[in-house]
Amino acid sequence: MSAQTIRIASYNIRKAIGTDRRRNPERIIAVLAELDADIIALQEADRRFGPRIAAIPPMLLDHHSDYKPAPLNVQTDSIGWHGNAILVRKSAQIVMSDIIHLPYLEPRGAVVAHVDFGHAELRLFGMHLDLSGLWRRKQAAAVIHAYGLNNEIPTLLAGDLNEWSAARGCLADFGRHFHFAPCGRSFHAQRPVAQLDRIMHCGQLELLDCGVHDSILARRASDHLPIWADVRLK
Repeated sequence: MSAQTIRIASYNIRKAIGTDRRRNPERIIAVLAELDADIIALQEADRRFGPRIAAIPPMLLDHHSDYKPAPLNVQTDSIGWHGNAILVRKSAQIVMSDIIHLPYLEPRGAVVAHVDFGHAELRLFGMHLDLSGLWRRKQAAAVIHAYGLNNEIPTLLAGDLNEWSAARGCLADFGRHFHFAPCGRSFHAQRPVAQLDRIMHCGQLELLDCGVHDSILARRASDHLPIWADVRLK
């Protein structure tokens, strides 16, 4: 990649439980190294019950990866908010990061980070939307509203949208404001049949390339394969 290119990724890590039903955060970190993205939206990044501790221990992430979590300061032992987290390269500067409250039937949320990479700045929204189509559309509206409060910053959205339809529901709602990267099918990791994971970008960014990271390791690390997109400022 050129110095002007930024690689974004989205990855539902399923609380670091692989398709072999074993919890192995080291394996997730190895997949992140394969991806070599500059900024990553994670879903299911903390455990579902109890104190919601991080699925990837922060010390492990710090010592064995090139990434740091965008600080959210809402849960003591977690790197995320309702499972959503954003990782950025340690060399990048996090200008701002925050949580976004979403309407929900089951507990859901979104996160956002404004990051300065030196040669470019951008903002990323990370999300994991509801299983219900009606609530997905309400949640999409909340994210779009948050974007509209400051749409001058080049912006990407990424996450597990839980939308099986090709271009309806929340996909149509997002499509009125953003361009979709045609990454491909990422679920189920061992036999991908659905595009549940999505990356979107605003008109200030140009999509250069995108895809699904389908490696032997990724097929075992989670039930989702990570997706990625290379972008640059127009």
